[in-house]
Amino acid sequence: MPAFALAPHQLRLTIDPATLGFASTAELQDLPLPWIGQERAQAAAQFGLAMQQPDYHLFVLGEVGSGRASLLRQAMQAEAAKRAVPPDLCYLHHFDQPDRPRALRLPAGEGRLLRQGLADMARSLQADIPKRLTSPDFKAEAERIEKTWQAQENEAFATLDAFAEARQFRLSREAGHMVFTLTGPKGQPLTEGEARALPRERRTEIDAAEQELRAEIAKFLETTRPLERTRDDTLAALRRQTIKPLVEHALHGIRQGLRKQIKDAVKLTQWLDQVERAVLDHIDLFEPGDTDQGQDAEDDRKDALDDLLARCQVNVVVDNHGRTSAPVVVEDNPTARTLFGSIEHGADADTVQADHASIHAGSLLKAHGGFILLHLHDLAAEEGLWPRLRRFLRCGRLQIEDGSGGGGPAHAPGGAVALQPEPVDVDVKIVLIGSVEEYYALQEADPDAARRFRVKVDFSDRFIATPGTHQSSAILVAQVCKKRGLPHFAADAVALLLEQSHREADDQGRQSARFAHTEALAIESAALCQARAGTLVQAADVQAALAARTLRHNQPEEELHESITEGERLITLQGSITGQINAMTQIDLGDYRFGFPVRITARTFAGQEGLLNIEREVDMSGPIHDKGVLILHSYLTALFSHVAPLALNASIVFEQEYSGVEGDSASCAELYALLSSLSGLPLRQGIAVTGALNQHGEVLPVGGINEKIEGWFRACATAGLDGTHGVLIPARNQRHLMLDRSVLDAVERGLFHVYTMGHVSEGIALLTGEASGMSPAELLQAQADELAGGAATVEDTVMQRAEVTLRAYRRACQVAGGARRGRWGRGRGR
Repeated sequence: MPAFALAPHQLRLTIDPATLGFASTAELQDLPLPWIGQERAQAAAQFGLAMQQPDYHLFVLGEVGSGRASLLRQAMQAEAAKRAVPPDLCYLHHFDQPDRPRALRLPAGEGRLLRQGLADMARSLQADIPKRLTSPDFKAEAERIEKTWQAQENEAFATLDAFAEARQFRLSREAGHMVFTLTGPKGQPLTEGEARALPRERRTEIDAAEQELRAEIAKFLETTRPLERTRDDTLAALRRQTIKPLVEHALHGIRQGLRKQIKDAVKLTQWLDQVERAVLDHIDLFEPGDTDQGQDAEDDRKDALDDLLARCQVNVVVDNHGRTSAPVVVEDNPTARTLFGSIEHGADADTVQADHASIHAGSLLKAHGGFILLHLHDLAAEEGLWPRLRRFLRCGRLQIEDGSGGGGPAHAPGGAVALQPEPVDVDVKIVLIGSVEEYYALQEADPDAARRFRVKVDFSDRFIATPGTHQSSAILVAQVCKKRGLPHFAADAVALLLEQSHREADDQGRQSARFAHTEALAIESAALCQARAGTLVQAADVQAALAARTLRHNQPEEELHESITEGERLITLQGSITGQINAMTQIDLGDYRFGFPVRITARTFAGQEGLLNIEREVDMSGPIHDKGVLILHSYLTALFSHVAPLALNASIVFEQEYSGVEGDSASCAELYALLSSLSGLPLRQGIAVTGALNQHGEVLPVGGINEKIEGWFRACATAGLDGTHGVLIPARNQRHLMLDRSVLDAVERGLFHVYTMGHVSEGIALLTGEASGMSPAELLQAQADELAGGAATVEDTVMQRAEVTLRAYRRACQVAGGARRGRWGRGRGR
């Protein structure tokens, strides 16, 4: 069966704008965006997000630009809308263990109510306590207590004073100390000289009286000190009794304000009781000091009061006020601080300080009760982050660590004691995005962590195209226009975008799932429309955007084609040459792909070394190419097995190829070059060949078919198309054709041809103009004739010609072998 020439309509899928069902995308902008061609991934995502069991986190596989993050965010928000709003999370000062702040869960919105209530209480107490302590009732009762004590103290002092006077001492109190002075007969104080002038007996009596007075003073102090303590305790009790109703009233208002059922009600009640005790134990801090104590003392009092009130405040680290559903958090910058939370240290003049107010929640705490989306690549980039997340997945509890390090909380900066906030249980569904390679690497390297992600959401990189997927893709374009404020697209422009999606998928029946490329092309096309002051993007704008994109990337392609035009690269485009053929290769630069012709030449000789792949010999070929050459050698050996043993030396080389060869798409061209050399039949140089073969001569499809054909077409068009040019490709690649319209025009005019082949025999017949004799049917017939002792039914075929050459090679080798044996024999005879 000869190679088959394709018609122009078979070379590209063309979408009729009229079949899309709209005039412009403005009609589609309010429609919801579906999961285009990702029904399998959608079902998996919905299952995983709805599953409220441990270890059913989601791992999302897919290529960048497939819309995986956007669609998962959309699905997370839809599932979150079905869930209740999670509680607030607060941290409280631990009055018994200040380095271990306590965690408190409150119904959503109650955290800020508690915080506001405590702040209002602090302000009111600072204003009301001094007023209450200066009220007439309090002052009167305090004065009564003071007078009672004063009267008791005065009575005791009067007794002491009489005791001293009886012994000729005058007693006085100065700055809290007892001072006594010896007096003369008239009661006047004696000077030191006068006292020394007294007789010895008198001085002895005075010394004895002084000892008695000292003992009596000690008794006086033993009596009055308990009185002072009683006075102070009574005054403190009075102050406490006076202030307690203020504090109780303020706290009662706070308790009443939190009307919802509180899970941690007991913990909150205990803490509010501690707040009350702390205020009542430090009432003196609310009283302004005396002006004669100095400004430093007053500043110290204010600082101490601020510290007290700060301990009585609540730190709302997660505030869910105003939410109507569970949270959806997208963490684009995961670090230990942003993911797990942190403790900020504030430094004063001497020390580094931190308290419960320094605690900040991370994304995991904020996502409690809902969902969080992370990228595995980002987690792996931060040292120690993945092991910490793995520990969290294992236990489900999170403790904010001082310094946000990966180890245990030992010491804070500056030598301060580190805070160890109370751990909290976190119920969060993690959606982890990664590539296929990352997913299976995780399965192998960390199976314990991998089993926590039991839901695999696999995004395809392409999908079967239907009218429904075309409609959904148009909705995507409409939403891009709406979101970015771009002019909408006409139906013919959308049709061209869809065709480009098929081109990126290299398939007339499938679309590419890399919607980021479609979005980028839509944006660029809209920009060109706006530049010409258009209001609706037309197909010409999309074509111009594609041309502009090519111009931005094709500098290497231009340089290679210039090397052909200038004769630097030897590519023959016309005529027929023996042992030489033009193959097609694809060059992938990452952001741009293009095709380029390469000359393959083959030489054959009589010998015993077999097939020599020059690229392989010099380590310039990859394993897939080497595999293709070995398959070629196997097929060639089987093809001529009846001529065995083969006496052949053959070499194949990719001319002027210096950067290495990979892939098996040139194995058909290599076979044809070898057969041409063996048969002596020249090959048409105007037809370039691509295709891989198996051990039975069947032609297999290859990748990059569109770029390869267009690269060869461009080289021919530059030299001038004359109707002899074309390409020979695998028949199984026909569905992958999405060729540029310039190629279609040339085919329609008969200036260029696209031939397909299912078996290598079809291609060699086209290239040589002779029957191949290599088709399975012909080979079977030839074997039957040979067994019957008859001649071959097919004469003058490529197969026959090659067979003649191979037999000649064998005879030549036999002659050469006999001559060598003869020389060896004579040598032995002598």
